[in-house]
Amino acid sequence: MLEKLFKLKQHQTNVKTEVIAGITTFMTMAYILAVNPSILSDAGMDPTAVLLATAIASFIGTACMALMANMPFVLSAGMGLNAYLAYTVVLGMGYSWQVALLAVFVEGLIFILLSLTNVREAIFNSIPLTLKRGVSVGIGLFIAFIGLQNAGLAVDASTLVTITSFTDNFTTHGICAVLAVVGLMLTAVLHIRGVKGSILIGIVATWVLGIVCQLIGLYVPNAESGFYSLIPEAVISFDFSKLGKTFGQCFQVDWGTIRPLDFVVVIFAFLFVDLFDTLGTLIGVASKAKMLDEKGRLPRVKPALMADAIGTSAGAVLGTSTVTTFVESASGVAAGGRTGLTAMVSGLLFLLATLFAPLFTTIPSFATAPALIMVGFLMVSSVTEISFEDGNLTEAIPAYIAIIAMPLFYSISEGISLGIISYVVLNLFTGKGKKVHPIMYVLAVLFILKYIFL
Repeated sequence: MLEKLFKLKQHQTNVKTEVIAGITTFMTMAYILAVNPSILSDAGMDPTAVLLATAIASFIGTACMALMANMPFVLSAGMGLNAYLAYTVVLGMGYSWQVALLAVFVEGLIFILLSLTNVREAIFNSIPLTLKRGVSVGIGLFIAFIGLQNAGLAVDASTLVTITSFTDNFTTHGICAVLAVVGLMLTAVLHIRGVKGSILIGIVATWVLGIVCQLIGLYVPNAESGFYSLIPEAVISFDFSKLGKTFGQCFQVDWGTIRPLDFVVVIFAFLFVDLFDTLGTLIGVASKAKMLDEKGRLPRVKPALMADAIGTSAGAVLGTSTVTTFVESASGVAAGGRTGLTAMVSGLLFLLATLFAPLFTTIPSFATAPALIMVGFLMVSSVTEISFEDGNLTEAIPAYIAIIAMPLFYSISEGISLGIISYVVLNLFTGKGKKVHPIMYVLAVLFILKYIFL
């Protein structure tokens, strides 16, 4: 049945590989089940309800991706978009979290309409192949930077960022950074030796090493500083009642408090970031998995985008921020995932996480950090497919700009924005404007207007 549903032989994969890839992706994304409740609780939402909503919405969106598009991409509540909801819309603009969820719901409906009318697919296909490869490299650097931060290796400094001091606060921050380095080396050795599931093994091994360090006193939990016990206090929880605190609340709003113009801006902001983060993730991960055709297009992109839109609307109803395709899907692809079975495995694990939340959320960020750094390396290798010869500079320079913008501005969408603007400008003023797709001109103008007015 799995062969018929996911066409495993056609994609040169098997059930074992897909299952390992699905587990790997989930393990690198499990942090969202701890981070999202923490962020949205600052907006006044119940953290347990947010965790349950996030897990269920992740399953719905990912199952749609698996069954509708047969692709190994996994969805969950997007980082950045959750912070925008909590700190800008609610705490900054003064809206209730119910109104913020309503904006997310409306955004999801707009996405569904755009997907039905082929607008999103047309945008995807209009982006040139070289720029798509640049996006893949940029995402690799971006998630590697996230990994370095999660590991505690990259920290704030007068130079904006620097390497951490391993000896300061050694029993908390220092030992976590050391364990992340050990985990990275272990993962790299396993990958070089061709061990299947090397990324997943690296995550689990790093976590186990952390538990050992806690047992012998090298790691000392300090909740006030954000360093929690690595040993789960409980394994299973059957309490789902708190989901009622957020379910359907996006429709329970005080309409008199909504300022129409501000509300439209909020919807557009969610729409904009979600659209281009999703496109960037699909481009980057699909490029690395060699799923793009000879013209740089992604077959079955329309159902993939539809799955994203459905996940967003369902998530808003359940009580979580915008659901989007996760760049961490690259970890599953790197582990060999090529079909929707990878996504379905991850989706089912998110559903199971509603029962085993105390266990899954204990996985520390320093244990998943090596996976992100290693996946970053695998994605950066796409840079060899970009031609930097003189005759191709109008293609190469925009790709370069997109590459450096993503990690330095901490945003996939900003990298795409600047990549597209520079691509149009350079080709237009060097006499190559005719080769630029009309949609690229429209996007460039919209991006410039965004920087002016938003």
